[in-house]
Amino acid sequence: MDTDFRGDRDHHDGTSDATPGGYPQKRRPGELGFAAFLSGASLFLLYSAYGISGFESLSAPGAVPMATTLVMAVTALLITLRTAQQQRVTSETLAKDILPGTVVMFIGFLTVFGVLLQPLGFVLTAALFLLVSIKVLARKSWVYTIGVTIASLVIIWLIFRVVFTVLLPAGILPEAEFIQLFRNLVSGAA
Repeated sequence: MDTDFRGDRDHHDGTSDATPGGYPQKRRPGELGFAAFLSGASLFLLYSAYGISGFESLSAPGAVPMATTLVMAVTALLITLRTAQQQRVTSETLAKDILPGTVVMFIGFLTVFGVLLQPLGFVLTAALFLLVSIKVLARKSWVYTIGVTIASLVIIWLIFRVVFTVLLPAGILPEAEFIQLFRNLVSGAA
């Protein structure tokens, strides 16, 4: 352990340290809740794996998923119990040190991105996401924000849709016509 580490006396500056959780033998805000969530999710997955074929035999279709989720559930429960026994770090808060406002905001942005992806399509949804994200993070002028958004979107679209022909949700934008126009321009130039 680093001899310069002072535990509770110093505040995290956003850099990483080698001790899981940041403090030896202490739990950070939200750590117990997250461990309990993982335990609950593991138990749910175990129940779902049991629903595949029950516990008929070791060669049943649900045997490997049940074994895997049983290991997940047992280890998650052990971690939850161990975490519950640890003393809480008092110099940190969940809102400031673990889940600051920017992180919560981007969780919201990504949720909205997922909801709008099907109706609007990839290009428009990604354009909105990039525009808002760059404006929030860079805090620069609208000219800069729009320029970086358009340049990024064009590069992403060309690489994934044209070069690798990945099927992205089209939505309301006539993307097939743009691709055909682009192919006509490229084949006409050659």
